[in-house]
Amino acid sequence: MRIAVPSTIEPPEELGAVHFVGLGGAGLSAIARLMLARGVPVSGSDAQPSAVLDALARDGAVTHVGHHADHLGGVSTVIASTAVRDDNPEIVEALRRGLRLWPRSAGLRSVMDGHTTVAVAGTHGKTTTTAMLTCALVGAGVDPSFAIGAEVASLGANARRGTGEVLVAEADESDGAFLVYHPAAAVVTNVDADHLDTWGTEEAYAAAFTEFIGTVAEFVVLSADDPGARALAAPAAERGLEVLLAGFADDAEVRGTDVVVDGTRSTFTAWRGRERLGPVELAVPGDHYVQDALMALAAGLRLGADPHGLVAGLATYTGAHRRMQPLGEVAGVRVYDSYAHHPTEIRADLAAARQVAGDDRLVVAFQPHLVSRTRIFGAAMGAELSAADLVVVADLYLAREDPDPQVGAELVADAVVGVPVLLGGAVADLPALLLDHLRPGDLLLTLGAGDITTAGPVVLDLLRARA
Repeated sequence: MRIAVPSTIEPPEELGAVHFVGLGGAGLSAIARLMLARGVPVSGSDAQPSAVLDALARDGAVTHVGHHADHLGGVSTVIASTAVRDDNPEIVEALRRGLRLWPRSAGLRSVMDGHTTVAVAGTHGKTTTTAMLTCALVGAGVDPSFAIGAEVASLGANARRGTGEVLVAEADESDGAFLVYHPAAAVVTNVDADHLDTWGTEEAYAAAFTEFIGTVAEFVVLSADDPGARALAAPAAERGLEVLLAGFADDAEVRGTDVVVDGTRSTFTAWRGRERLGPVELAVPGDHYVQDALMALAAGLRLGADPHGLVAGLATYTGAHRRMQPLGEVAGVRVYDSYAHHPTEIRADLAAARQVAGDDRLVVAFQPHLVSRTRIFGAAMGAELSAADLVVVADLYLAREDPDPQVGAELVADAVVGVPVLLGGAVADLPALLLDHLRPGDLLLTLGAGDITTAGPVVLDLLRARA
């Protein structure tokens, strides 16, 4: 559902009781946690029970499973997920009563009140970079507030109100939310066309990032290795913003060298100009994670944090939920889960998974996300999946969209070249199918932004039962 951004966004303390429609999602739950920490009465609902709802209830929120108009008793403000449909009974009731009805972006902008906000944007890697920057600042003795689009084990949550003035926030471009925030600083990891159901064309998508840079007040950190991000340097400089490049390129102000990816870890040497900041160890594998760490390091340095503390903080990052997350190993089969749903993300995660798998087989179970994205990128998804040794493609996860008989899993599977590929059907049927094909030594990677995340734990249970 598209809800207009209000012309005035009040701070949390002026909103009265706030109800979240879709509270179990990463975005809304983060905002709810920050509002609870500011003493705001919070309630919310979601279609399914979850650990997130349970945790918010322990923190003082009133939570509901299922949506009903009665849940809005005493509520003054309703904040809704973009995945919520127009006919949701709580949305209908909010409109009937003339309550303040906000999109997620307005809710996040509200909790930025009183903070120096660093907004982390980009097509890929923004969750990881936001989490890394937060971990780095904590390691440097800064106590930032943060709002991240996934649970982060080393931070204990996806959001927390700190005692410092800095707030680190993941800034989502999918629905234009990042244009609402007007942060003090920004990090842009890359610009790689996506969400064309919203933006229409690649040119419009890129232009949205230029517009985003136009909302920043002080400085921007840009990837030195991504052409789309580097293209933002000129408009940023024209606005008088300080521009910092970070990455592997020779002209990067914060640069990484001597990268070694060894199993589940990555190490590299970090430099600020000619100043060696020392070796950095990451508990996650892959060059793309090193790039994310370099951008986080650059932002932390510009904020004035201690370099050695930042490096120590980066070492505490052990991954975010659904970002190359190890789920377990049973009967010699290792199972990982990741959120990758765009061809570029698939390529990066398969490269990292190949490092972890070593000489063993890499089996990938992929669930395409959204009809619109699969229509545009389905063939490219299949091409990138060809880096695995066995590919299983599940039915599409529709999310907010309606099915299209012309766009299905076959669009992806038909583009896989040179390796065996299977159509997996419904996610509920995947674990049994995978069990028939897995053997000791395999690394199974479940990929996608939908409910395929449920398949890995079931596979592990079935392997235990078979052992």
